[in-house]
Amino acid sequence: MRRNVYGRRPRQPRRKRLSGVPVSTDRTIIRIAAKGDGLTAAGHHVAGGLPGDEVDESGITAKGPHHVTPPCQHFGLCGGCLLQHADELALAEFVRGRVVNAATSQGLDIGELLKVHLSPPRARRRATLHAMRTQKGALLGYKETGSHKIVNLQECHVIAPELGRMIAPLRTFIGKHGPRKGGIDVQMSLCDQGVDLGLTNFALEGLEAIEAATDFSRDHGLARLTLDQGYGPESQWEPEPVTITLSGAAVPMPTGAFLQATRDAEDRMIADVREWLGDAKLIADLFAGLGTFAFALRDGRKVLAAEADQAAFLASKAGSARSGGAVFPVHRDLFRSPLMPDEIDRFDAVILDPPRAGAKSQIDQLADSAVSKVIYVSCNPSSWARDAATLANAGFSLAKLRPIGQFRWSTHVELVSLFER
Repeated sequence: MRRNVYGRRPRQPRRKRLSGVPVSTDRTIIRIAAKGDGLTAAGHHVAGGLPGDEVDESGITAKGPHHVTPPCQHFGLCGGCLLQHADELALAEFVRGRVVNAATSQGLDIGELLKVHLSPPRARRRATLHAMRTQKGALLGYKETGSHKIVNLQECHVIAPELGRMIAPLRTFIGKHGPRKGGIDVQMSLCDQGVDLGLTNFALEGLEAIEAATDFSRDHGLARLTLDQGYGPESQWEPEPVTITLSGAAVPMPTGAFLQATRDAEDRMIADVREWLGDAKLIADLFAGLGTFAFALRDGRKVLAAEADQAAFLASKAGSARSGGAVFPVHRDLFRSPLMPDEIDRFDAVILDPPRAGAKSQIDQLADSAVSKVIYVSCNPSSWARDAATLANAGFSLAKLRPIGQFRWSTHVELVSLFER
């Protein structure tokens, strides 16, 4: 850096800042950043900014063409949604940009970038809310942005109507019978029989509370009520065994089991996987969970479904026995014991859908194998891009890539991708 005659660095002119925008820099938002704020070409972040907004030292001075009226009264306070003020074009571009930027950051060439899939409002079939009993009743909802405070939901435009209808009666039940201290996590999922409801830190004290839990479950048609009273989840109400139908196969659904957040996104990913597999007959489905992809591929194919979680493995095993046996579940921790190249070489193609951390150990073995087709489904573009670079270095090309936005109005982005060599 240049110095003045006294050996000191020249003093830089002071710039006023508000909302992170210097007065003298560019004044237009060009895209939505990873955490949901607007970003200028100079890299300055503006809360609530959308592409095309004009900004200065006071914040947004003129809204661009992508603003819409947020449908929910809680928007701006609730941490469940950050982008309800953005239109469909801006949401799709945000999802696309997150995925493409992750790929280009690793030097990946995208063969074909497919259309973004956005899940519609009120489509999410699973959600985790938070609750707390108070002197006046109970609070139930998502947490405020950057806070542990609970937003007491009066409406929700993200979750399926069947889950939304549970909010008011559940709040009343918690206000009467919930623990007097400590927070409660509320897990809700849609299964074949209806709503599967799980409550943590929820001890039933006395016969009256136990009877009230039974009455609540029956009156609201719950498929299952599970309570964790400090010793792990225990089923308090389950008139018939809970199942989830995956591509026509009724699979037992363990408490807290992972499901794709929306049915429409699941269908979109399955359709891509089926098309990309072509005439492959012997498939390895890694990190298979309950068998979302495995059961969709069982017609005319044989599928090895490897999963570390014991409950999910046993559920997929039972589902396979009921549906003809073309899916072969294996209980295996792929982080500690990945499929090795000689095992992988037996398959025509490999599918993997790992947790957010990615699948580095398994990817290393795929790279060293002779398999020519890998379909990678991911809920984290960053870890996916890291793993994708390993595949690229092993001779794979990124043939197809589809960004998925099934967590509508959030900054959570997913994708499905095809690698070939």
